[in-house]
Amino acid sequence: MEVPVVKLPDIQANKPQIPINLTRVGVTNVKKLVQIKRKDKRPVILICTFDIFVDLPSHLKGANLSRNFEAVDEVLEKAVNMPVYEIEQLCSDVAQSLLTRHEYASRAEVILKSEYVVKRESPATKMECQEVVEIFAEAIAMRDDVERMAVKKLIGAEVVGMTACPCAQEIMRDNARKELENIGVEGQHIAEFLHRVPMATHNQRGRGIISIEVEGNVFVSLEKIIEIIEGSMSSSVFELLKRSDEAMVVQTAHNNPKFVEDCVRTMAKNVVKGFEHLPDEAIITIKQINEESIHRHNAFAERVATIGDLRLEISQDA
Repeated sequence: MEVPVVKLPDIQANKPQIPINLTRVGVTNVKKLVQIKRKDKRPVILICTFDIFVDLPSHLKGANLSRNFEAVDEVLEKAVNMPVYEIEQLCSDVAQSLLTRHEYASRAEVILKSEYVVKRESPATKMECQEVVEIFAEAIAMRDDVERMAVKKLIGAEVVGMTACPCAQEIMRDNARKELENIGVEGQHIAEFLHRVPMATHNQRGRGIISIEVEGNVFVSLEKIIEIIEGSMSSSVFELLKRSDEAMVVQTAHNNPKFVEDCVRTMAKNVVKGFEHLPDEAIITIKQINEESIHRHNAFAERVATIGDLRLEISQDA
């Protein structure tokens, strides 16, 4: 006896009661294990969280979300057999695969977030330790016509460091000068002391963020982004420190006080210097968030610009 075949209706293909376009429809918080290969180094294993979307035209009730999972799985399976060096390229491959599967869509977006472990040495004792950096990548694929797709890729990182407040430090320096004068220390010795010993100030835990958006096959070094962010604050921070390391970190930070604005400008200058190969139209987003220690609020600064604009501004200032 033959079992009858029941054809279920494709509910997603029905016309919605309210026929308007939707900018993004998809799934979020999809976790996947991704192996990123590196030249002459061991592969990096990342536990990645994906958000994946397509746009939806007004005549369709819903998107076939199972196809999004198929697109991710297909690309990641290929990654097992083919070297993947860039997480933003992985996002690009998934985005293009989404557009291939969702023939009604004109735009696909893939967002990846993960944690990346970097090896560091403590500043004085040179003990090895590991620091965790937040990394992220995005890709947007847009259909020009039936055959062609345009893809924008973004890569970025968020790094934790510390800053020392210049304003409060100047107040403390002035107080120290007056106290030394009151106990009879000569002006020359006061100046030498204040030059050698950094004054106290309040600190902030800073979070520096840089993202770079490009089109085409332009390589952007994630390691260089991380290095630029780390070097933009008053000092790096470390998970493991001995007493001599603590002293060096505190002294380094207080010898290099910075406002939140200073951090963003330092990052901008070093992005221009470190990414000379980027085309002028590459979009740079730089943020600094300082979590205040003596205030309830946080300090924030940001710059969004093409690298061409940054090059022009910095060259004019030189």
